Amino acid sequence: MAGGSRAQHNKSHKTRFASKASRNLHKTSVKDKSKINKPDRNAMKGARAARLQRNKMIREHKRAALVKEKRASSGTTSAPRIIVLFGLSASTSVSLVARDLLALLSNDTNGTQFPAVASSEYRLRATVLEAPHGDLMACMEMAKIADLIVFVASAKCSSEQGSSNYYIDKFGSQSLSVFRSLGFPSSAVFLRDLPSDLKKRNDMKKTCISSLASQFPEDCKVYPADTKDDLHKFMSLFKEQRITIPHWRTQRPYLMAQKVDMEADGSGKCTLLVTGYLRARNLSVNQLVHVSGAGDFQLGKIELLNDPCSLNVKKEGDLMDADEVDGCQVIKTLVPDPMNQEPLLVENVPDPLEGEQTWPTEAEMAEADRVHKEKKQKKRLLPRGTSEYQAGWIVDDSDVSGTDSDDAGSDDGMVVDEEHDLHRQGDGGGFDLEDDQASLKLRDSDDETEADSVMMDNDNLTKEQIEEDIRKIKEAHAEDEEYPDEVDAPVDIPARKRFAKYRGLKSFRTSAWDPKESLPPEYARIFAFDNFNRTQKHVLSKARDMEQGSLDECVPANSYVTLYIREVPVHIAANLCILSKTTPVITCGLLQHESKISVLHFRIKKHETYSEPIKAKEELIFHVGFRQFVTRPTFASDNFNSDKHKMERFLHAGRFSIASVYAPISFPPLPLIAFKRRGDSLAPVLAAVGSLNSINPDKIILKKIILTGYPQRVSKSKAAVRYMFHNPEDVKWFKPVEVWTKLGRRGRIKEPVGTHGAMKCILNGVLQQNDTVCMSLFKRSYPKWPEHWFPMST
Repeated sequence: MAGGSRAQHNKSHKTRFASKASRNLHKTSVKDKSKINKPDRNAMKGARAARLQRNKMIREHKRAALVKEKRASSGTTSAPRIIVLFGLSASTSVSLVARDLLALLSNDTNGTQFPAVASSEYRLRATVLEAPHGDLMACMEMAKIADLIVFVASAKCSSEQGSSNYYIDKFGSQSLSVFRSLGFPSSAVFLRDLPSDLKKRNDMKKTCISSLASQFPEDCKVYPADTKDDLHKFMSLFKEQRITIPHWRTQRPYLMAQKVDMEADGSGKCTLLVTGYLRARNLSVNQLVHVSGAGDFQLGKIELLNDPCSLNVKKEGDLMDADEVDGCQVIKTLVPDPMNQEPLLVENVPDPLEGEQTWPTEAEMAEADRVHKEKKQKKRLLPRGTSEYQAGWIVDDSDVSGTDSDDAGSDDGMVVDEEHDLHRQGDGGGFDLEDDQASLKLRDSDDETEADSVMMDNDNLTKEQIEEDIRKIKEAHAEDEEYPDEVDAPVDIPARKRFAKYRGLKSFRTSAWDPKESLPPEYARIFAFDNFNRTQKHVLSKARDMEQGSLDECVPANSYVTLYIREVPVHIAANLCILSKTTPVITCGLLQHESKISVLHFRIKKHETYSEPIKAKEELIFHVGFRQFVTRPTFASDNFNSDKHKMERFLHAGRFSIASVYAPISFPPLPLIAFKRRGDSLAPVLAAVGSLNSINPDKIILKKIILTGYPQRVSKSKAAVRYMFHNPEDVKWFKPVEVWTKLGRRGRIKEPVGTHGAMKCILNGVLQQNDTVCMSLFKRSYPKWPEHWFPMST
């Protein structure tokens, strides 16, 4: 059927024998593409080329950094890998695994007794450490510097009471939670005591893997470790494995001491000699260092030594000119530059005259004279018939003109956050005798005259009777547990003096609070940053630039060095020499400003194994990264929608809180492990875990108290309330602060009644007789200054 030009022509079917030309008929040819006019083609070409070039450079930088990291961690010149063997239960024998590994690595060819062994077969150097089961502090210090943690489990292990896993005892579970908080490095699991029968062996291995899989990272693999062949298979894989370590360990240079010695100076101080392999980053001789548990110090010098455990055979003439110290040849000695060395500045020295009043200027004196003249010309409101002579005997504070309505606006009244709450509306708050008499007439005609008479009868009660009455009322109100901030105003001390530092807030979230107001004396000794994020970027950039620094100032990473640490107290150095035999002594380099004291805020959570209460301002030992210091923190709730945080008297279990401390500056991210002392003879116990959040002395933490009163007589929206205060002057002082009830009513204080602190309140609804009238007061809370900064300083 002929359809002419309107006939439908379907696309022919593509067969397997179709030619390439027929398959590409629908495509535009290259010759035709060049004829298509694209006016913006040249403009887009430059931007696209720049984008492609930038992406190419980013890929090349990442590839170069990856290659550098791999060479630094697995090359022949890298520092020996630290392998920590940790037994998941007390019945697991870790010493047998350590002996087999050392025998496999040493291969009986390296006769040195050095802690690190070099294996020519695996082209690998390693240091094998056995974590002592039951000593949490030692296990934690080993985990901080471990390149590989090997968890050793026994297939014949029996379950322990209180353990969550069949193969892990209570201490093993506690240690695993600490390792998670620090961040897992590369890890593996060794299975011991597997049966010899192949089928039973495989079944037992599957059972162990399924039981232990949830306790370790996903990349953690399980290996049998009963024979040397099993260990040989593991080492063949481990030598090619890329080491992963937590990010916080790559920010600073650190060193695990292979040897600790001291040189006494005869003045109560000495020079501490710490020898070991430098890791992670280059260390400058002008940099400050922290000895874990001992404190921050300056370096006297750094000696670069010949590597005693090298895989490469040195020629005899390579080190002819080098000195020899304790069997190790000194290649180079670096001495600090006094002009460039970082000062050991801990506390700021306040100037006692900085806050002194200066001599007033002429403008200020003229202003004071003008105000004084205006006060003299101001007409005083006196009782009718008072002569000028009689007026001279009337004191301004007790003048009739300022009796009942100007108390909210007086200078000695209670401070609240809103200005309109400080002053009453009207003509300045003062009124004459007629106004006072009118208010008395209004009171006489009020519906609450019966309540007034009852309160007047209660004026004769003694202090003991009042306290007993309050106790009975509190017992009748069973929901006091919902309001832990409730306090009672003392009967014998005026509330305006007892709570002089407190103030009311219109809104906890939106009300303003000046962070520089009424700071404690300790704030004159700390340091603060104008812009902490900018300072941190600058400090980290400076640390990266040190990697390309001069070799006359910096020691490269993976070098074997001896650090001469100056002015270490003799008793601390002696303790470190003893401690190094059982626990690794870690020395880390500090970034700029990290020796100075400031206010640090941590996100902290009570550990599930610790059941005793942790009270605010109680002494704790904080392990922050490689550093240790003593603190006395305050705890607060973590508010995301407010610049103010409510103080907590105790660290609550099951949720995170903010712990604020005076401590040396540390730049996040850093993990936190908190310990609590139990006495001089017992080791500290694990109390909490967390991480460093921020450094901000202006962070506002408010302590909240709730004063409570109880209604005695209710009439519509008015109520007579007693036992919140115990004298009328306190009622006038706290009059500007808003009151609220536990059942949801809000209101204000109208006036005092009687002489024993009873008051009238106006609420936004009818008050129930079993309700409680409350008043919230706040004051700013600060951490407590510790007596000493470091655990070994005591």
